[in-house]
Amino acid sequence: MTPEQIQLVKSTVPVLRENGVLLTKHFYQRMLGNHQNLKEVFNLGHQRSGAQAQALANAVLAYAENIENPAVLMPVVELIANKHVSLNIQAPDYSIVGENLLHSISEVLGIAMDHPLIEAWAIAYGQLADIFIQTERAIYQQHQQTKGSWLGWRAFKIARKTVESEEVTSFYVEPVDGGALPTYQAGQYISVRVFVEELGLKQPRQYTLSTHPQPNYLRISVKREQGNNADQAAGWVSNTLHQLPEGAEIEVSAPTGNFFLINPNNKNVFISGGIGLTPMIAMLNQLDSLGMPQPVQFFHACRNSEVHVMKKHIDQLKGQYPQFKTCIAYEFPHEGNVQGQDYDIAGRLDLNHVEPSLLPKDADYYLCGPMPFMAEQQKTLIKLGINAAQIHSEAFGTGGVPH
Repeated sequence: MTPEQIQLVKSTVPVLRENGVLLTKHFYQRMLGNHQNLKEVFNLGHQRSGAQAQALANAVLAYAENIENPAVLMPVVELIANKHVSLNIQAPDYSIVGENLLHSISEVLGIAMDHPLIEAWAIAYGQLADIFIQTERAIYQQHQQTKGSWLGWRAFKIARKTVESEEVTSFYVEPVDGGALPTYQAGQYISVRVFVEELGLKQPRQYTLSTHPQPNYLRISVKREQGNNADQAAGWVSNTLHQLPEGAEIEVSAPTGNFFLINPNNKNVFISGGIGLTPMIAMLNQLDSLGMPQPVQFFHACRNSEVHVMKKHIDQLKGQYPQFKTCIAYEFPHEGNVQGQDYDIAGRLDLNHVEPSLLPKDADYYLCGPMPFMAEQQKTLIKLGINAAQIHSEAFGTGGVPH
């Protein structure tokens, strides 16, 4: 890019800060209107809630702000690239996105397509697309070279369903072709695609694999999004999955993702909120298979005992390993719940008030849960002297933890 083109892109930063979501909403409406087949690629639940538009607006703004040094965005690029691979996004898809993004900039800002600003953004987008295509190509190649892995969608059947709480059910799924499964990293996820009758089309969602690698099955533990208030609509895919019987077929992509257990031979601290405990369970099961070589601290926050997922499994591990400690917070404990037995903290989890020995300075920390929960835990950990490089996070949905 020429210095003049870089300045043109940077000149749009104030506009993107003010009206970025307006632009990205227009973009998605335009692209999905012109390419109906992409409705089976994009999460229409995030379109409905506006989360996808907000996430893209944040990404476009970050790129414009860092146009002179996009390398600083590589951690985010790697996060998004893994999600793209999980959805089988291919290089030609970037041309469709680019065309509709440039037209959207033109239409929202009211400038002609031959305006120098559009030309500058075309070059900027081309550079960004190349970064994603190269990053994703490396991940696809890794899948090709991994025994038991695959590209695109593969047919699986629901072999077994296990109710974990009033909201969460675990699904044990096996490949219809009877073929091998890959050895993935504990904490990674798959995409699941099902036909949603209400929409009349297929929809994909990403779910963490909730146990360590097994030879014959994959397991996901899915929270049924009920949509009990005006702010949260019922989840199309989670409800469809919960209604499917054992034996039903679904489509699954290969395990991927860059949030996983890094070093089983180090001290590890897991901090989760709600359904965010699923990758932690996978990591714990991995450590269990190795005899839990180092001390592990497990913090978990949820509303009450009725939605406390896999409590018996955690208690079993706690009884098995003296080096495994837990700290459970119930925001609204029931009368029958006994503090010190069913849970440790009444109210929200506040790491400022836990025993300092439970937060060792030389441990790896893993965070997963709602965005505000993770942001608060990360902020507290850093305040308590934990190096940010030791803190690893996974956000379900469209974004990551703000730093």
